[in-house]
Amino acid sequence: MKANQIREKVDVCVVGAGHAGCEAALACARMGLETVLFTVSVDSIALMPCNPNIGGSSKGHLVREVDALGGEMGKNIDKTFIQSKMLNVSKGPAVHSLRAQADKAEYSRSMRQVLENQEHLVIKQAEVCELITEECGDSAEELPKRKITGLRIFTGAVYEVQAVILCTGTYLKARCLCGEAITHTGPNGLQAANYLTESLQRLGISLRRFKTGTPARMDKRSIDFSKMEEQLGDERVIPFSFSTDPESVQIEQDSCWLTYTNEETHAIIRANLDRSPIYAGIIEGTGPRYCPSIEDKVVKFADKDRHQVFIEPEGRHTNEMYVGGMSSSLPEDVQLAMYRTVPGMEHCRIVRNAYAIEYDCIDARQLFPTLEFKNIEGLFSAGQFNGSSGYEEAAAQGILAGINAGLKCQGKDQIVIDRSEGYLGVLVDDLVTKENTEPYRMMTSRAEYRLLLRQDNADLRLRKIGYEAGLISKEQMDKLLEKKSAIEKEVERLQKTVIGAAPQNQKFLEERNSALLKTGTNLAELMCRPELSYEALKEIDPDRNPLPEEVIQQVEIEIKYKGYIERQRRQVDQYKKMERKKIPDTINYDDVPSLRLEARQKLKQFRPISVGQASRISGVSPADISVLLVYLEHAGKNG
Repeated sequence: MKANQIREKVDVCVVGAGHAGCEAALACARMGLETVLFTVSVDSIALMPCNPNIGGSSKGHLVREVDALGGEMGKNIDKTFIQSKMLNVSKGPAVHSLRAQADKAEYSRSMRQVLENQEHLVIKQAEVCELITEECGDSAEELPKRKITGLRIFTGAVYEVQAVILCTGTYLKARCLCGEAITHTGPNGLQAANYLTESLQRLGISLRRFKTGTPARMDKRSIDFSKMEEQLGDERVIPFSFSTDPESVQIEQDSCWLTYTNEETHAIIRANLDRSPIYAGIIEGTGPRYCPSIEDKVVKFADKDRHQVFIEPEGRHTNEMYVGGMSSSLPEDVQLAMYRTVPGMEHCRIVRNAYAIEYDCIDARQLFPTLEFKNIEGLFSAGQFNGSSGYEEAAAQGILAGINAGLKCQGKDQIVIDRSEGYLGVLVDDLVTKENTEPYRMMTSRAEYRLLLRQDNADLRLRKIGYEAGLISKEQMDKLLEKKSAIEKEVERLQKTVIGAAPQNQKFLEERNSALLKTGTNLAELMCRPELSYEALKEIDPDRNPLPEEVIQQVEIEIKYKGYIERQRRQVDQYKKMERKKIPDTINYDDVPSLRLEARQKLKQFRPISVGQASRISGVSPADISVLLVYLEHAGKNG
C-alpha cells in the first residue's frame, strides 16, 4: 500500500473536540490562525457524556471567566438551557454561582454550528496517532528540548504546524466498565483513541490512569415524580454570558426532582461490592474524591442512612432522565435492583446503564502555567487530559491554551493568569505545581482571594486580557470601560452625599429598625448597615440617576464589603511581589548554595517561572525560598 501523500500546512491543530478543544480551537481561529480541530467523531463535539448541566459552585465562576476572555461556553448554555438557578444566595457574594440544566443534544448541536461557521477553522473527523517533533537546542534536563513540527493521523496524512493543543479528554486508551462487562470504548460507546499514547510516551511524556463515572439514564415514563420533591429554577434568570440580553433568557423552565437512597439501597450495594470493578481490583485508575460513585459513598460514609439523588431531564426532546448522585460501575442487574429501592423509582426502566471509564492522562506538572509542555516547545495541553474533571475546568483550560498557542504563533509573549486574577489561575496553578493523585475539581475553598474573584466581576477582571489577545471587540471593551466608570462615579457620589438627622431621615431609619443618626453621615456608610440596601436608600437619595442592574450590584458589593475587599487586596499585593520575582530559564540550581537536596531536585524537575510558583511546590520549604531569594538578588547585582 502506498503511503498517504497528503501533507497540509496549518498554524494550529487541536486534538479533541470536547469542551476544552472547542474553546481552544475557537480562540486560535478568532485570533486569525488557520486551525484544524480533530475529533474521533463529529457527533461528539461539545458532548456532555455525564451530567447535563453547566456551572455550579465555583464552576459557574469559571464559565463567567471563559466568557470574559471571549469564549463560547456561557453564550452556548444561555441559548440551550432548560433550567437555571443561582446557588448559595443565602451566603456572601463570593460564593454565589450559576448552574444551568442543559438540553444536551441542543448544547452540542449549537456549539457545533458555531465551530462549523467560524472563519479560519476546519473540523476533521480523524484519529491523531503521532506527534512529529525535532530537537531544538540543548537542555539541562534529562530529556533534550524538542519542538513540535506536525502530527500524523491514522490514514497517514501529515499536518505541519506551529502549535498543537492536546484536548483528548477521557478518550485515550479508554475502557468502560459495567460490572464484569468491559468495553474498550470512549464515553457513550464512542470510539476510543488508542494510538496516540505510544507516541506521547516516546516523547518522554509521563502518563497515568484516572477514572471517572456516570449514573444510569432512566425512561421518564417509568418514574413516579409524586414521591419526589420538585426543584424549580429561579423566577428571574441571570445569564452566564456578559453579552447575553437578560430578557432573552426569561423562558419557561423544566423541573428537576429530589429523592433519596435508603438502607435497602445500601444493603444491596454492600452485598454486591465483590462484583464492583472498583472493589474487585479491575479498575486501575484513580477516581475523583469529590464526585464519588454510590459504592464509594456507601463504604466511606457508612454512618449516613441516606444520600441525595437528583433526577434531571437530559433535554426537551427526550424522555431520558439523569440520576445525579448515583454514578456506579456495578453490574446491570445490581444497578436495576438498587435504583428500584429509591422512592419514585420502584418501577424505573434503564435506558443507559451506569458505567465507569478509565483513560490515560498526564501529570500536569510537566506544563508551564501557560499550559505549554516544558520539554516540547509548541505543544500545549488542556482539559481532562491534564488530570482535571468537569466541563467547566476543561473549557477554562482550553481557552487559556488556545490564547497562548495563538500568541506563540504570532511571536508574542504568552499570558499567565495568576491566583489573584481568576479561578482559572487557581485551577492552572494547582494543576502545574501540586501533586494531584486524583481528578482535580474546582472548589471555592481552593481560591484564597475569592472575595475578589467573584462570578459577578469576571468581566472587570479578565476582559482586558481577552481584548489584548484579539477575542474581545473594541465595542465590548468600550462598554466595559463605561461600566467601570459608572461604578467608580456612583461609589464616589455615595461617599460624598451627606445626610443629617432631619425628621424624614430618622423616620426612614426607624421604619427599617436601623439606628437613628446623632450626626451627619454619608450614604455609603449607611449602606454598610446589613438592614439597608442601595435600593432602600432611594427614598432619601433624591439626586440619584437610574443605573443598570449590573452597575448597582457592583456598587453595593464594593461598599458593603469594603473592609474585607481592601484586606484581600493588601494580601494580593504581597503575593504579587513574589510572583514578580522571575527565575531565569538559565538558572542552575546546583549553583545555589545551602539549598536542600529535596528542594534542589524538585526545582530542577518543575522549573518554576517565579519565586511565587516555586514556593507552592511540595518539598520546597520557606527556608529554601529564602536561600533562593538571596541567590537571585546576588546574581542580579553581578549580572
